[in-house]
Amino acid sequence: MPRFAANVSLMYTDMPFLDRFEAAHEDGFKFVECLFPYEHDSSELKKRLAQNRLEQVLINTPPAGCDGAMVSKMWNAGMRGVACLPGHELEFKEGFELALRYATALGCGQIHAMAGCVPQALQAAPQKHQGALTSSDISEHQGPLLDTYLDNLFKAANMAAQEGIDVLIEPINTRDIPNYFLNRQSQAHAIVETLGLSNLKVQMDLYHCQIVEGDLIQKIKHYLPTGRVAHIQVAGVPSRQELHLGELNYVDIFQVLDELALSCQWQGYVGLEYRPQDGAQPGGTSRGLSWLKTSVNWQD
Repeated sequence: MPRFAANVSLMYTDMPFLDRFEAAHEDGFKFVECLFPYEHDSSELKKRLAQNRLEQVLINTPPAGCDGAMVSKMWNAGMRGVACLPGHELEFKEGFELALRYATALGCGQIHAMAGCVPQALQAAPQKHQGALTSSDISEHQGPLLDTYLDNLFKAANMAAQEGIDVLIEPINTRDIPNYFLNRQSQAHAIVETLGLSNLKVQMDLYHCQIVEGDLIQKIKHYLPTGRVAHIQVAGVPSRQELHLGELNYVDIFQVLDELALSCQWQGYVGLEYRPQDGAQPGGTSRGLSWLKTSVNWQD
């Protein structure tokens, strides 16, 4: 079975963030991911990982700003990254450098560089990639957002390569995040192909993919063998809760992942990026894991 990682930003929300590492360990996890670790000192996070024999496999760049004190403020203000935003190049660079310092300190091999949302003033602009980037756009000059995004990703991936770290880009559905710059798998893969950097890869979130595109098993079979998919995330659709509460046939999906992992030597992780139905209640996340523990040999 895939190597599952608990997302300690969305799971175990009945307890303080730093205590969630122990809770994940007690539930049998060996790997964790999170959105933004920047409100906590990296040395303390490293200690929690070591104490609980956990590996940090993914963090995000800040949603905006470049220090831990700004993360929650910017997220609550609706910021979802600045990588595509002209005029924010220095902010992206400093935010990415912060993420790179944390990833290096934590032994984390992957950073998701959040693209950001198309500004309102540009949403009606006559540039076909705005809000709906297609693979054909990548071969043409299509305007400042795409140019900025490609330039920022190129520089970030080159910085990360010096530390042996991958930079990931993730298509996100516009129901959850309206006007997000990157929405479809084809867009992300076209960008990765265009830049041609070995450590720039795709984060394939099956929750977002199902909402925008559907046909998940065929998408997985198409994209995993390309070698461009580094990380997968899952959640129940449409509620973003446990998988058994949604419309996905997750048992078949994990079987396909197992088969492809063998045939194309995919060695990524599967992040459980969902909000447990009773996650705010004491022990709610752990009880909600029954879908996983009784359905697949997830610790093999």
